[in-house]
Amino acid sequence: MELIEFLREKNDFVSGQEIADAMHISRNAIWKQIERLRKEGIEIEAVTGKGYRIVDASDAFGEKAIKSFLHTSWLGRELLFFDEIDSTNDELKRRADKGAGEGLVAVADIQSKGKGRRGRAWETPAGVNIAMSYLLRPRLSPDIAPMMTLIMAMAAAKGIKEVSSLDARIKWPNDIVINGKKLVGILTEMTAEPDYIHEVIVGTGMNINTESFPDEIKDTATSLLIEGGRRYSRAKVVAAVTDAFEKYYEIFCTTGDLSMMREDYNAACVNTGAEVRVLDPKGEYDGMAKGIDNRGELIVIKEDGSETRVYAGEVSVRGIYGYV
Repeated sequence: MELIEFLREKNDFVSGQEIADAMHISRNAIWKQIERLRKEGIEIEAVTGKGYRIVDASDAFGEKAIKSFLHTSWLGRELLFFDEIDSTNDELKRRADKGAGEGLVAVADIQSKGKGRRGRAWETPAGVNIAMSYLLRPRLSPDIAPMMTLIMAMAAAKGIKEVSSLDARIKWPNDIVINGKKLVGILTEMTAEPDYIHEVIVGTGMNINTESFPDEIKDTATSLLIEGGRRYSRAKVVAAVTDAFEKYYEIFCTTGDLSMMREDYNAACVNTGAEVRVLDPKGEYDGMAKGIDNRGELIVIKEDGSETRVYAGEVSVRGIYGYV
């Protein structure tokens, strides 16, 4: 058990001797751990004759804080936390090239060179948002790896709902939206041969405690703080999303498709049962979305009554009257 978990469970002052006996560490080791926790933003009070207690850990963001909420078996058990980095995806690529194993997670407070789909920038300023990536090595055919982006969307929506109680929904295929505005972006990158995956890196950027956005995106972007009216624990969000992803990913690796998750995805998808405009390079058209099939393609009934399946890598989908 980590020291932060021990103190949180006690929820009162605990003597140094009690901590030392319970955790089998020295008093000096306790002090060093407390100093590390304080550097992560966890306020710990120390009173002579009483011991230590956590005063406030709500905004703590670091390896210890995240792991104290994490309940996974393997994903994130090895977790890299960075105060600032170029890109969590790029860092995991570098680690993968050196042989890092499946389940490694990278999380950053500041990400200076984050990117979204089609090379767009994704800003992660200090102290407010989340940038994180998962390193995965599935023994699956490369052609089905893109489905993991939809699994990440399901996990993000589920984890955010658990922490915030807000109605986070999926805009097909992988944006998370609240009240029609984008909250989360996901970028999946793969290194593979024709019949073998070397690694898949799933990167996620989440707007958590951002108070406002630039004029050019304020009508389409939002944050948990804006929608919920209060600040949220980023450590809790990372842990809840990661817990959910591990469960979904294990199902996916067993079935090789989304058949066991399709119903849950469609229930969370804001496009299901809605009118959509398909922005196909071959020609735009309108229709009614019925949800996804087992491979994550969007089933659309066109105005002439014919049914088509839309592949996310080829086209974009918007609502008839706006982004959603």
